[in-house]
Amino acid sequence: MPAPAAQRLIVIVLFEGVDLLDVTGPPEVFSLVRRETGDATGYRVVLAAETAEPVTTAAGVRILPDLTFDEAARSRIDTLLVPGSVEVVDRVRTLATRSRRVASVCVGAHLLAAAGLLDGRRATTHWSTAGQLAEEHPEIEVDPDPIFIREGEVWTGAGISACLDLSLALVAEDFGEELALRVARQLVMYLKRPSGQSQFSVPLEPVSTTRRIEELRHHILRNLAGPLTVPDLAAHAHVGERQLTRIFKTELGTTPSAYVESARVELARHRLESTDATLDRIATVCGFGTVDTLVRAFRRRLGTTPTDYRQRFRTRAATAATAATAATAATTATGTATAAATATTVRAAGR
Repeated sequence: MPAPAAQRLIVIVLFEGVDLLDVTGPPEVFSLVRRETGDATGYRVVLAAETAEPVTTAAGVRILPDLTFDEAARSRIDTLLVPGSVEVVDRVRTLATRSRRVASVCVGAHLLAAAGLLDGRRATTHWSTAGQLAEEHPEIEVDPDPIFIREGEVWTGAGISACLDLSLALVAEDFGEELALRVARQLVMYLKRPSGQSQFSVPLEPVSTTRRIEELRHHILRNLAGPLTVPDLAAHAHVGERQLTRIFKTELGTTPSAYVESARVELARHRLESTDATLDRIATVCGFGTVDTLVRAFRRRLGTTPTDYRQRFRTRAATAATAATAATAATTATGTATAAATATTVRAAGR
């Protein structure tokens, strides 16, 4: 971890139509570092644009930049944070040479790609434009799944809200995990998501335009522990099995069985990350029935095992909770033993 500096300069690129949260989200994270440490340690965040004139964001909010790109280029930049716009690609390329590290948020990866900063690297972007990024830049290994990816001193993030996760990761690299978690708590981000965690979630997949199938999706998510075979689902939806399969394929691009498995894997992932439940218990509550079935689903969907996944993505909050539970149990056991010994002594004295 680099040695702490009093003020690390972060330059956020501004341009017309920029997404507001891409600009305002990261500074909220960085501002809390100084508040948590209580000293001058932290960041100085400035907004840079082509001119000194106000910039209008996609939300219609006008923002006044702190510096022009020319002024920023004369500074020693610690981190260049880049939302997406090909209009400023030349400016970003120049500013990147003045920066210790570069990070993109959301579709900002397209800008870094156009500037040649992602050549030969693995990168992510918002899932909706990942295919375009891979097609336009075959020299980049595009992975549409993770929340963010770090390749050396170049970071890329996924959707707009992922800018908060990426910003917390930058804080963790600069000042350690403990401070980053304190900042996350201040932001009421209960789970500081790790880089490899998927930006996809079954409940957030594109919804069906058929009300009957949409209700069936919710039925699946509410009853993952129970039997959800194709005949069961067809009966619940009051359609034939073949018709159900056709509708799922048309509306959701998958089969009923594959959808159920993906939903169960999603729930199992959450349990592995946030609880100390055994694999047997997780297999039961998530509807897999056996650990073997759970393992096969994880290998098929995620290319890993539940045990390896838990070791990699287990949250510190869950680990701390487990330790606290163990400590409480030990204290309770000690107290029980002491009380039993006292009672024995009292009974002996009474005799």
